[in-house]
Amino acid sequence: MKKVVLLICIIVTVLATGCRNSNTSANLNKDEKIFKEDLGSYFTGYDGCFVLFDQNKNEYLIYNESKSQKQVSPCSTFKIMNALIGLETKVLTDENTTFKWDGTAYQNEAWNKDQTLATAITNSTFWYFQQNASKVGSDRMQSYIDKVDYGNKDISGGITQFWEQSSLKISPREQVEMLKRIYTYQMPISKGNIDIVKKILVLSKENGATLSGKTGSGLKDVGRFIPQGIEDGYVIGWFIGYVEKDDNVYYFATNIEGEKDAYGGKAKEITLEILKDKKLF
Repeated sequence: MKKVVLLICIIVTVLATGCRNSNTSANLNKDEKIFKEDLGSYFTGYDGCFVLFDQNKNEYLIYNESKSQKQVSPCSTFKIMNALIGLETKVLTDENTTFKWDGTAYQNEAWNKDQTLATAITNSTFWYFQQNASKVGSDRMQSYIDKVDYGNKDISGGITQFWEQSSLKISPREQVEMLKRIYTYQMPISKGNIDIVKKILVLSKENGATLSGKTGSGLKDVGRFIPQGIEDGYVIGWFIGYVEKDDNVYYFATNIEGEKDAYGGKAKEITLEILKDKKLF
């Protein structure tokens, strides 16, 4: 009898574990649908993927599904979450919170001046978000990363660089899920703070559509900053965000990897080509 009970317990445990793993890897609600489309012509020369979620239809369009679930460094796309955590912990007050430039001469000229949260997002100012993360501190940062379930939740690479080709990893599918939860206020972040970040993520408004998003780029030689326009040293490119159009929201994440020229600007270019061809922007 004891053996039978033990066997039943083992079976129940295995089945329960299997279900959890399945839900985690798919990361889908039961009524969400997935449609696959070959968009390889947009990604010539890159190992790339594209994920799009139509909020009203509750469905995904995915190119390169296996890569859409591969976790890689978020690079500067993490600045979205970095900003939200800074605001929620009151390190940052609003989009006008200013950090003083310390005089370090960066190759990116836009970084060589005082920055507000808004300009730091626009210029992707690395040092601003390093300061923000340092002021938040490792304990509070880890707490929020755990609460929002961000990627692999690993910030062991150091409080000033864990998101830049270091320990933290996230997949394109997870990026889209994160954006959905931010946009619909389903995160342990106040509505007011989410609204501040939403405002500074807006990139353009045209033809009745609003585009919001953030690029990210990962260097082959980590820690080496190079001027804008010199992209051969980049091996990871991101563009994530959403389009608001016709009372609907389309969330997207594009990721590219390559031996060179794989950077955020190229990921953005590819994304805009796809969105325009689909008449979404």
